[in-house]
Order: sequence, then structure tokens, then C-alpha cells
Amino acid sequence: MAERNLDFDRVIDRRNTRCLKYDFAKRRGMPEDVLPLWVADMDFETSSYIEDALVERAREGIFGYSEVQTPYYEIVRDWMVRHHDWKPQERWLVKTPGVVFALAMAVKAYTEPGDAVLIQLPVYYPFSEVINDNGRRVVSNNLYPGDDNKYHIDYEDFEQKIIQEKIKLFILCSPHNPVGRVWTKEELIKLGDICVKHGVVVVSDEIHQDFVFHGRHIVFASLKKEFEDISITCTSPSKTFNLASMMMANIFIPNRELRHKFRKQLDAAGTSQLGVMGLVACETAYGYGEEWYRHVTAYIKDNIEYVRLYTEQNLTGVKMIDTEGTYLVWLDFRGTGLSVEEIERRVVYEAKLWLDSGSIFGEAGRGFQRINVACPRCVLNEALDRLKDTFENAV
Repeated sequence: MAERNLDFDRVIDRRNTRCLKYDFAKRRGMPEDVLPLWVADMDFETSSYIEDALVERAREGIFGYSEVQTPYYEIVRDWMVRHHDWKPQERWLVKTPGVVFALAMAVKAYTEPGDAVLIQLPVYYPFSEVINDNGRRVVSNNLYPGDDNKYHIDYEDFEQKIIQEKIKLFILCSPHNPVGRVWTKEELIKLGDICVKHGVVVVSDEIHQDFVFHGRHIVFASLKKEFEDISITCTSPSKTFNLASMMMANIFIPNRELRHKFRKQLDAAGTSQLGVMGLVACETAYGYGEEWYRHVTAYIKDNIEYVRLYTEQNLTGVKMIDTEGTYLVWLDFRGTGLSVEEIERRVVYEAKLWLDSGSIFGEAGRGFQRINVACPRCVLNEALDRLKDTFENAV
């Protein structure tokens, strides 16, 4: 049976489908008529193979406790080998109801209340939330924009923060959300060597690993045996195949002691088996979703280039940061000369767009907006036209 769901230009009405992206604007303080390009899910149908597998499983009519066996691991492993040249072992695998849940478990497993946890702002905002909400302190090694229109790491500050704050845990975002960096081998080795030197555990959120348009995604744990021993590698098909509501992630922890501490927190949280539909979706995605994946990444790559050209030609005072990976574009509005508050007012109430304000990614994100480009081209064009009409007289 051939893949059916390859028409990414088709606009699908997601309203009134219990959709967080479209149905909760008013509840979240937005005008009801905003066009949403915020939360990181796609406005595309997932692979028809996944759709069919879920329908077939639903027809069984029994939804008791479910678990997977070795073939599941083999399918996940083969995807990692094929796409990322990494061969994780079966005993390393721990399944969780999502990557953010895994981050929270790691914070609890490897730090104590009051400890500092290191991140790199501006970064995916749940990093800060799971640290603060669990009684730990956020410490940031802020990324800085270079002359090459990309963000970079201050390694001297990174090591100083580890020493000064007695850091035990570092949460790495790779590829980076929202600044779109795909870290090079050399950059990851520099970070890893510092962490090994100071005994820092690294939780590497690699959920966007399958969306790389410049460079190559490198699994942090794959670079050195020493890195493998300090790593918790967080993966999921949820971003790759638009399966966020399935609430499942594959977490790989090679070090037995770290794995034991992590599992202990899962037990304390009362989690055991995941939902059967998430397991079926994951196995089918990695086993049969290759054609859909190739097509969707090509479409998104074209969308990113479309935003780049549109921004350069039409959005005076707005600059698009180079997007090496993810389907989330980081737009710098500071050149408009407007205050952060005025930028956000215009985006929401004049352009009638629901984007992610850069401020939620930390102080370093103020004056930026994150836009999700995993949508039909006509929707993306509408959003960009609204920005043009709203900001064309700002500078």
C-alpha cells in the first residue's frame, strides 16, 4: 500500500478538534481570531501507515495494559543507526510519557532541592519550568549571536558557571530550539570535555534530531565513551511524525547507575506502561514512515527558505536567524526600533498572529518571535503578509 498523506499544501481545519494550537486562544489570553503558528506541532496529516495502524489497533476494542518487546527496540534502533549513525543498546532504553516529563525526572534524579541546573538561554521554556518547579535554580550559559547570523557558545563562561555554581546537571538542546543551531562535532566535544572534567551529567534533548537542513545531527553520547557514561539522550517520534498527543518518548541511558536513579524517579511518580496507541504509532513511524518523512522535511526546508527570502525582501527591521535545524524560525524584531511590548502588541492585536514571544525563552529572547513553519505554504504566506502590513511603517 502506498503512502497517501503527501499533500502538504492542503489546509486542514483543526478547529473544534480539541486542538491546543487552534481551540484555546481565548483561554490563553489571545483574541479568538488569531492565526496560530506557535506550539511545535505540524498542520500536516501524519503518515497514512501510522493512521492505518492506529485504526487497526482501535478495532481490536480492548485497551488493557500494554507493553512492547524486542522488535520495538530493534525498529527504534534501526532508525537511529540509519539516520544518526548511532546504535543504542536495548538495556539503555527507558520509555516515558514525553521528553519534558523525562527532563523533570532527570532534574529530580541527579540534583537535590536548591541545586543549580545549567541551561543555555534562550532555550525551550520547559527547561526552566522543570528546574524551578522542582525547587532547583536555573543558571544560564547564554548563547550569543555572532557575525555569521548564528548563535554560539561561550565556553569560558560555561566552565566558570559549572565551577562557581557547583553544577551537577546540564540540559543540552540539540538541535537547538528556538535559535535553530545544529551543533558541530567540535562544539559538542568542547562541551562534553568540560562536563566530563567536572563530573556533570548531561541530559541531551534531541527531539528535533530528524530536522537538519545544514550540517548533520550528531548524537552527543556517540562522540566518546566518556560522554556515553554521563548522558541521558532524549528522543521521540513526536516532532518527526507529528505525534505530540501520543505522549511517548524513548530515553537512552547507558550508565547503569544513572539509569537506576532515573527509573527510581519514574517509580516515585507512579509511571509504568505507556498508552498502547503511542507505542503502536512509534513502531509504525520508524518502521514505515520513511517516505512521508523525506517528503515533509523537503517541504519544510522550502518553507524555511521562503521565510528567509520574504523577510529579506519585505520585512524592514526584521532579521531571520539562520535556521540549520528544527521547523521553528527565530525572527529578530529589534531592528524595528519598537519596544518589546509594542512588538508583541502589534503581532497579536494588529497582525492577529499567535506566535511564541521570544521573552518566554528567557531574557535573551526579548525582541524576538518564534514562528512555526510546519504548515501549508498559503498559511505561512498569510502570516508573513500580516507581519508586513503591520510592521512596514515601523522603521
